[in-house]
Amino acid sequence: MNYFKKILRYALPYKGYAVLNILSNAFYALFGTLAMVSLIPMINVLFGEGEKISVKPDITTANSYMNFAIDSFNYFLTQKLEQDGPEGTLVFLIFIIISLFLLKNLFGYLALYFITFLRNGIVKDLRNDLYGHSLELPIAYYSDQRKGDLMSRILADVNEVQSSTLSFLELIVREPLTILFGLASMFFISADLTLFVLLFIPVSGFLISQLGKKLKKHSTKVQEESGVLLSTIEETFGGIRVIKGFVAEKSFMSKFSKTTSRYNNFSNRLMHRQNLAGPVSEFLGIVTITALLWYGGNLVLVKHTISGGAFIGFMSLAYQILTPAKAMSKASYSVKRGNAAAERVMSILETQNTITDTPDALTKFDFSTAITFENVSFKYDNDMVLKNVSLEVKKGQTLALVGQSGSGKSTIANLLSRFYDVTEGSISIDGRDIRQIQKSALRSTMGLVTQESILFNDSIRNNLLLGKESATDEDMIHALKIANAWEFVEKLPEGIDTNIGDSGNKLSGGQKQRLSIARAVLKNPPIMILDEATSALDTESEQLVQVALENMMRNRTSIVIAHRLSTIKNADIIVVMRRGEIVEMGNHNSLMSTDGNYKKLIELQSFQ
Repeated sequence: MNYFKKILRYALPYKGYAVLNILSNAFYALFGTLAMVSLIPMINVLFGEGEKISVKPDITTANSYMNFAIDSFNYFLTQKLEQDGPEGTLVFLIFIIISLFLLKNLFGYLALYFITFLRNGIVKDLRNDLYGHSLELPIAYYSDQRKGDLMSRILADVNEVQSSTLSFLELIVREPLTILFGLASMFFISADLTLFVLLFIPVSGFLISQLGKKLKKHSTKVQEESGVLLSTIEETFGGIRVIKGFVAEKSFMSKFSKTTSRYNNFSNRLMHRQNLAGPVSEFLGIVTITALLWYGGNLVLVKHTISGGAFIGFMSLAYQILTPAKAMSKASYSVKRGNAAAERVMSILETQNTITDTPDALTKFDFSTAITFENVSFKYDNDMVLKNVSLEVKKGQTLALVGQSGSGKSTIANLLSRFYDVTEGSISIDGRDIRQIQKSALRSTMGLVTQESILFNDSIRNNLLLGKESATDEDMIHALKIANAWEFVEKLPEGIDTNIGDSGNKLSGGQKQRLSIARAVLKNPPIMILDEATSALDTESEQLVQVALENMMRNRTSIVIAHRLSTIKNADIIVVMRRGEIVEMGNHNSLMSTDGNYKKLIELQSFQ
């Protein structure tokens, strides 16, 4: 129940609805009990068993307030019988019963009406917190997680929390109050019969609890497998071209079938246990009612300690408390299932962000002198990726990082952006360690163009506005022209308002990359990071993008990670990386004059 309690803290903003729900449920339980009790005088009128009192009761002479209330009602009923006769009295009692049931159902509806705002409000805030916290988590977190599993937690698990755990909120007041009022009325009618009924409740509760012990375990397995299922689907649709190109449909179908089979097996086990709850609860209820009929029948027919009307009313109340008791037993299963989902949800919310801002971190700064890497080392898990890297880039210079795949080039850019923190050493801008600058302030000074053009299923306008929310149409057109993108954008059916499809797939690779450059240009940052920005393009597209990059890099400090060395010939500083270390540093001419790694890389690419 620990995770259920953690979820319930989201109910605090909606406590007003909770109070209204409690009040409505209290009236629901009260009028429901009164409706059942009101059956007793009606049956007594039908069979002529009611106690007739002709003298008006006096509260000063009554043994108790309860006896006074009973005698007053019987006096009223006696007077009613004398005035209107049995038929008129029966009609009056029927009207009372209908009114009580009407009030019961009215307050039942109001209780559900108010709890709806509470439940949906909790789910809304929980999803918002999950999504917001997920955005705050470092990139390293996503390297260890399946995207489909995260999606499953935000969507399916939160739905499970709503349908299972939060449904318990509907019962937590209404059903206990119904049982409480019912038992109080039953004690009033016959203490012996009530004590007899109560003997069965602990036995029933024990048997029901035994069924639910393994429910949480099976629920967790179902939800975990649901995450695997979503991951498989997401990976399939994301890589559909590769799957078809390598004729791998059968392989992926086999993988998917195995996942659905496991999901099916876990779901069957879970549903079997859930489905067993209803029959067991109903059987135990029938056993209780049968025993009650035997014992109560003796009190009516043999001992004559209660009337037939009182016994029927007692039976109605007993049935009324068995129904919520059964509902609560089912709800306990739901809570166990929902608690498993809540555990998976809270595991995201309780994941600590390792990339944090210090209390005195700068909220705003202007880049003015240089970026300095001083003895920087970094490792992923236990693998050292960078070793004692030291270099300096002055404002306005272009730094190019070259080397084989896995040499640490992209890691340098990731560390500068604080997607990761250095393991040893420091990175500073204008002499200030970047860990003393708020992440948002640091990243606002940087533009990023990656090898893969990351665009969203939206219009060109909204993709560009990620760079600068306040940009005008003129600003966007200017950025598109610098990026050599306006020539194709203006020919689109709706111009900058054209939707570019999922991941921008309505555009060519070169067009997508130029839009990415335009977005970075619109941001107008003093520091630009270009991570293999042209390596995935054909020659014609590369030339167009290269011109766009040169336009963008003017008067900016640029860090260029290059696979195609033709793109960095004019860089002020070229750093050659190998196995996480700097092996050469200089400009193009100085490096070509030595028979080193850079010259060999150039010769391999047939560039003179």
